[in-house]
Amino acid sequence: MNPERKLSVTWLKAAVLGCLWASSEIVLGSFLHNLRVPFSSIFLTSIGIILLISVSFQWKDKGLIWRSGLICALMKSVSPSAVIFGPMIAILSEALLLEFSVRIAGKNVVGFMLGSLLAMSWNFFQKIANYLIFYGFNIVDLYASLVKFAEKQLHTNFSTVWMPVLILWVFYLIFGVLSAVVGIYIGKTAMAQSVPMISADKKRMDELKQKRKTPEVYHSLWWLAFNFLGMISVLLLMNFTGIAWWFSAGLVIIVIWAFRYKTALKPLLKPKFWIFFVVITMLSSYLFAKFQSDGLTLADGLLIGIQMNFRAAVMIVGFSVVGKELSNPIIRNFFIRTSFRQVPLALEIAFETLPFVIANLPPLKDVFSKPVGAIKQIVSQSEYWLERVALTMKKKRNVIIITGEIGSGKTTLLSAIWSGLAGAGIQTGGIIATAVYEQDTKTGYTITNIANGKTMHLSHIRDTGGMARVGRYFFFPEAIDFGRDALSVERNRNSQIVLIDEIGAWELQGQGWATSLNELIINCDIPLIITVRKSFLDMVIENWMLQNPLVIEAEGAVVIDVLSKILKFSGIPVNFEPNI
Repeated sequence: MNPERKLSVTWLKAAVLGCLWASSEIVLGSFLHNLRVPFSSIFLTSIGIILLISVSFQWKDKGLIWRSGLICALMKSVSPSAVIFGPMIAILSEALLLEFSVRIAGKNVVGFMLGSLLAMSWNFFQKIANYLIFYGFNIVDLYASLVKFAEKQLHTNFSTVWMPVLILWVFYLIFGVLSAVVGIYIGKTAMAQSVPMISADKKRMDELKQKRKTPEVYHSLWWLAFNFLGMISVLLLMNFTGIAWWFSAGLVIIVIWAFRYKTALKPLLKPKFWIFFVVITMLSSYLFAKFQSDGLTLADGLLIGIQMNFRAAVMIVGFSVVGKELSNPIIRNFFIRTSFRQVPLALEIAFETLPFVIANLPPLKDVFSKPVGAIKQIVSQSEYWLERVALTMKKKRNVIIITGEIGSGKTTLLSAIWSGLAGAGIQTGGIIATAVYEQDTKTGYTITNIANGKTMHLSHIRDTGGMARVGRYFFFPEAIDFGRDALSVERNRNSQIVLIDEIGAWELQGQGWATSLNELIINCDIPLIITVRKSFLDMVIENWMLQNPLVIEAEGAVVIDVLSKILKFSGIPVNFEPNI
């Protein structure tokens, strides 16, 4: 491993957990917001709390929760949403509150319950703070007038004007309790279960990676300062000058932002903003004139409503562009020189893993029809993704891939290579899967342990019960165990090279020989020879982070030439010519 790419175990786990959390924020968050689902932030906060609590039952590293929140908050920058600054603050704050709680009360029911209530309360109070920031304190007067109007229409009297707010807070707290309960339940059950993974969607992964490669605006600390000063200036003008001054200044600032940042106005193009614009303007013009005692007219109320909405537009766009400038590499390098120096590498690793995590998320229909089961599936995959992060750090180089279509002779060539290596006195381990025919019809495969020559039936076209199905073949569980044992690190301590026949769609789903391949890559520097169907070649190279592998076409290959290339590429010393 490159010494410059070392992360502590805690930061490795934080990269995984933060990536899992970010994937739900990016995919499910975009879905909920696009459908205009009410209280969508509650559901997203709830999922984050459940993930943090449930994974904490297995990974007990001190400081894991806040680190995961930091990674997730920084990863929010790839969200399709144009407004990311507020959600980033919310994510990090929720993680810090949960971390604070478990530090005080411990990682137990009390600690998790208290942390969940604090995190959910933060979500509630930040939403109130957002309204105050966006619309100013006039929103408080509008709220008070609206409560009076409701009391009059319903012929009731709230004990306090804040009673509706308190009722809404209780609603948030109930979700906090439920989140903690579900997180504790999943934490105690999911880790002991093996949940099948979903097939990777290559198209979706490519789309996500293309988004990350989209050129960003040129960063500038001067522009960051200008953005902050622009927002502050407009707010001061609104407090101390007339409409002509603050409207002109705000309009100029927004136009500048629109030219500088191509997506700056995207938040203002959403129907939600204009619905709020109309509702707040109409309510303020009526309610201020009706219920305020300082003699405001309908025109005064209308002007206040317009001012509130214009302030909101400036603040929404302003926070959006500030969020873009905060991804400045200079700011990133500052963190590198501090105690947060491992953050950039952890973030890089998390970004590299994100497309694969998103491609393996449960379908949205399962998330809504069986939410607990879907989250349990995500949590149960945490160890698998931790292995993937380790693979990302390793970036194995000495891998030879024998590729070709079905029937191109991959296994035949691999068998000849095995024979040649044995003839050269090279200690070889691994497995070879040979087709079995009955009356010229392929009915299954046998598996051979290369180290000792033992063979057993691997698969068959008939199901004899308790067998996993892959395509048209059913696999014997004992044969899978047999193969995993042959590929184990312990069995290959003395091997000079390991052969694996083959790596394909099943392994890309984390099944079959995937775990064995992961362990060999992470824990050994032994050269590997694997067979891969041509249609899966790019995905296998990308999935296992293989660096510049030697790819050999099986069809038409000359064994002696192939063997020579393999020996040269792998650097295995040979004192005599191999026998073919």
